[in-house]
Amino acid sequence: MFGLRYLNQISDANVGAGLHLEPGIWAVVPATTDPKVVPTVVRMASIPHGTVALLQGTAVTTSGGPNIAIKGIKPFAIGGPPTQTIDFPEQTLTNHTNFRTSGAGLTGVTQQMVNNPNSVLTAAIAGQHITSTTTLHVTTIDLPTPGGGTANTAFLKGGADGPNATAVSVTATFWLETLQGQSAPTQLQYTQTVLLNFNGISWPHVTVGTLHKA
Repeated sequence: MFGLRYLNQISDANVGAGLHLEPGIWAVVPATTDPKVVPTVVRMASIPHGTVALLQGTAVTTSGGPNIAIKGIKPFAIGGPPTQTIDFPEQTLTNHTNFRTSGAGLTGVTQQMVNNPNSVLTAAIAGQHITSTTTLHVTTIDLPTPGGGTANTAFLKGGADGPNATAVSVTATFWLETLQGQSAPTQLQYTQTVLLNFNGISWPHVTVGTLHKA
């Protein structure tokens, strides 16, 4: 048994503070007959925040560039439809508030990034000629592949008053991109949404990135 080990570390470019640390493994699973499931890819991640996640999904290679959809970060009521979002004044960067990073901490952050974090991805590949893309779409949700899930520490799960910061689901799409003149992918893009439940609200925690093979 083996897989592709990885380490994901993210720091704030403005203040240098650590934001995320995630050791994990990618694995390939052949088709199974019980249950009857097509070949899949699996990502196993451990986050010191107090959550472990197992995401499972499919991989497909197509010609051309990736299909990057608009992604929002507005929260909604736990159990409610994601389309019925809740507005907070902090979502508008020009609103001055003590409940959000401000000043130098927002250097390089635009309103477009807040409205649609995936805009960072489309901007990164603007003008590029991508000849083929391998898309890995994985999720902790038990559909359409009957596998995956999250586990959280007791504090995150909370008590009678509700969760403190439970990660209830993780969905991610990774694009391995081959540029014109290349024979294999040298560029990796990803978008990931973690739903964090607390205070009666589901908060979409979206992270995106564009990486180049060194």
